Amino acid sequence: MRTMKLGTSTLEVPVVSVGCMRINSLEKTEAERFVQTALDLGANFFDHADIYGGGSCEEIFAEAIHMNDDIREKIILQSKCGIRKRMFDFSKEHILESVDGSLKRLHTDYLDVLLLHRPDALVEPEEVAEAFDILERSGKVRHFGVSNQNPMQIELLKKSVKQPLVANQLQLSITNANMISNGFNVNMENEAAVNRDGSILDYCRLNDITIQPWSPFQYGFFEGVFLGNEKFPELNQKIDEIAEKYQVNNTTIAIAWLLRHPAHMQPVIGTMNVGRLKDCCKASDISLTREEWYEIFRAAGNVLP
Repeated sequence: MRTMKLGTSTLEVPVVSVGCMRINSLEKTEAERFVQTALDLGANFFDHADIYGGGSCEEIFAEAIHMNDDIREKIILQSKCGIRKRMFDFSKEHILESVDGSLKRLHTDYLDVLLLHRPDALVEPEEVAEAFDILERSGKVRHFGVSNQNPMQIELLKKSVKQPLVANQLQLSITNANMISNGFNVNMENEAAVNRDGSILDYCRLNDITIQPWSPFQYGFFEGVFLGNEKFPELNQKIDEIAEKYQVNNTTIAIAWLLRHPAHMQPVIGTMNVGRLKDCCKASDISLTREEWYEIFRAAGNVLP
């Protein structure tokens, strides 16, 4: 598995992150096989959140990987906090409690990366900074980042937070690519010109913040996958055509499309299927041409001006 630096940190990570949101859907032996396959493929970056499965996903993962000191040295753990029932919470108390809960469930003393999960309208940057300082000094968290945040929300945090924010987890796929398409339509009077995220793609590139695309196979907001979907005939025809050229399947090409972008993104894959996991990881070895990248982009219905 090809690796990259996460943001401005020295942390070397695989270019594909293994999302564990659905690991509670697996039987014990299936979960063990899944995480072992990921390790064998070099996909040793595992993405969690305190709310996944009500916390059970972190527990199941720790059991499946047979967590111990030797295993811990070989993996990279990322978790997220800040989402509570019917509200968001970036208070100092909640952040500290959430991290302690994740550490307990994951059977570890530290997280490699902690992300703030979704923007909290009542955020007080000073409280976040206090929490991050405590977590860093205690060794409980080594690197910090955000998720689903726009540039000004990040800048607001940076007003008080001294630690570099190394990652921003954002929804992005071939069919959900507004952060890319609005860059082609500057000062134009069409739907694609609407800037819904404050130019977050350019902001992250300028500030060396790694974008971690989530739901890389979904269209809409969890409406379904676009691969093999009759709603996207032209897109699937083009992806299949390119997949045949590289002798891989459509899953591999969908991830390779994200990896081809010069922002050096780290897609978070959510599959719990061992075969699809392998297909996703194969994307690490493929570099689409400029022509192929744009062909896929246009086939998804994106119109160049």
